Formats: sequence, structure tokens, C-alpha cells
Amino acid sequence: MYMSKLVIIDGNAILHRAFHAMPPLTTRSGEPINAVYGLVSMFLRVIQDLKPDSIAVAFDEKEKTFRHKEFEKYQSQRPLRRTNSRHSLEKPEIFLKRWVPIYSKPGFEADDVIGTIATRSFDKLKIKNLKLKIDEVIIITGDRDILQLVDDKTKLYMPIVGLANAKLYDAAAATERMGVPPEEIPDYKALVGDASDNYPGVGGIGPKTAEKLLEKYGSIDNIYAHLQDIEPKTRQKLTDGKKDAKLFHRLATIVKDVPMEIDFPQMEKWKIDSPEVFNLFEKFGFKTLTDRIKKVGKSIDESKQNTLF
Repeated sequence: MYMSKLVIIDGNAILHRAFHAMPPLTTRSGEPINAVYGLVSMFLRVIQDLKPDSIAVAFDEKEKTFRHKEFEKYQSQRPLRRTNSRHSLEKPEIFLKRWVPIYSKPGFEADDVIGTIATRSFDKLKIKNLKLKIDEVIIITGDRDILQLVDDKTKLYMPIVGLANAKLYDAAAATERMGVPPEEIPDYKALVGDASDNYPGVGGIGPKTAEKLLEKYGSIDNIYAHLQDIEPKTRQKLTDGKKDAKLFHRLATIVKDVPMEIDFPQMEKWKIDSPEVFNLFEKFGFKTLTDRIKKVGKSIDESKQNTLF
């Protein structure tokens, strides 16, 4: 069995970036399509740069997640984005559903779906009828929270400027970016908070203090197990914020066991240059992408043929 590469795309994060990276574009009838055009362009770039064997896309659902139920203020500063997200994704999904399998789960975020797919992709007992054994996962996202999933087999590919440039994060690069190793990111966020998700962390604990505590103790649980060894002022702050720290740690931790069906063999069957796709391109006026699609599709078919031999 050949080794293979699975690419998982964070649909919401990339669509949001695509929408803002592209100039205003509309169909002949005046419908905005800049997000769709940007997402398609990003998708093609990912295929050319990363040469995946399998692909999946994860999206948020419109329903609130378990995090909103545990902490009412979670992401409350951005309700419009959540409320309108599913509607704004209808056209991109028209394209993506013809190319790759799409996954989402009510009550969970796309991050959790990604974490579950990534984790399960290495579980031989839970994957059947897979032609290529997955030995590497690359996650495409603009959300640095997903850096916590990075390890020796999982990397993160993050756009830096618009959609044209991106950086591939391994564990060393993730540690340099966040100040703590990937597996300690939820602990770090529990202490310092996360403005984008609207939770404050432990009062009085800043990034430098959090990094020092985690460097010495390694986790929230171990920090609280050694409170008596911590200097009095910091110890008091941690004591006062213990309940919050535990809650925020749950909010920050990506779920890796979402109850959902995952069809790994289907992820191998992606194809971008089908007649259906070309018809949609014509409908939306994507003339400049048609030749690019044909060229990329031809190179993919040639690459797959070479893999067989």
C-alpha cells in the first residue's frame, strides 16, 4: 500500500479570507461571486502546491455549538458572521460538492470536525477500503487555533497575504508562532484568553507569565497541582481564576472525537475537471479559470497514472 497525503480545508476560514482578498466580482445578473472565485483559486493553488492524494472540506453549521452553551458570551461579538455564514457558503458548496466530500456537524465547529478527521485518518482500525495509507495530513486554514493539531504527521498550511502566499507550519514553526508547543496552546489560551472568541482568560495573567508557567509545569492541570510552589501574587490570581481557567480550557480545546461518519475512500475520488464544473463556470462567468482547471486536471490525471506504476 502506497503512503499518501490528506489535505483538509477549513471552508469557513478560507472562504472568509477569499471574500476579502478578491475585488468585487458579480455574475451577469449582479450576484456577488468574489468569495466563490477566490475559493476556487485557492483550491487550485492548494492542489498544485501540495499535490494531495485525498481531500476533504469542513464547514461550520449555523446552529450554536456546545461552546456557546457553556459560555454565553462565546463569539458574541461576531453574531452576524455566524448567522449569515451558511447562506454565504451556498455557492462555494455548489462547486466543492462536485469536487470533494464536505463535512460538518451540528453542535460542533469546523475545527472539531477537522480535528476528528485528522485524528481518525491515522487509525488503521477505523479506515476500510482505502487504496492509499494516509501518512501525512495538511490542514488549510487562516485560523491559528488549529495550530494545536500540529504534530509529527500533521502540518498546517496558512495563507499569509491574501491567497497568493502561504506558510507551512510544523511543530517547530507552530511553537515559534505561539510561544508554546502545539499541545499546550489550549492551556495557554485558557490562561491569557482569546479576544477573537471573546473569553478573557485568568485575570492578571499575561502572555509572558503564561509561557513561563507552561514551560515549567506543562499544562493547566499541572499548574494547579503545584499552586503552592508558585509565587504568592501569581498563585492568588490563579486561585481566583481557577473555575474560569478550566472552562476556557474546554472552549479552547479542539474536539478530536466528534460522533460522525467519515468516508476516507471517497476523499480519494476527487476530480476538478468534470463537465458539471465547466457548466457552472460558464454560468458564473469564470472564463479565465476554465483553461486553468483543464491544465491542472490533466496534470492530476497524469500524476495519478504514475502513482499506479
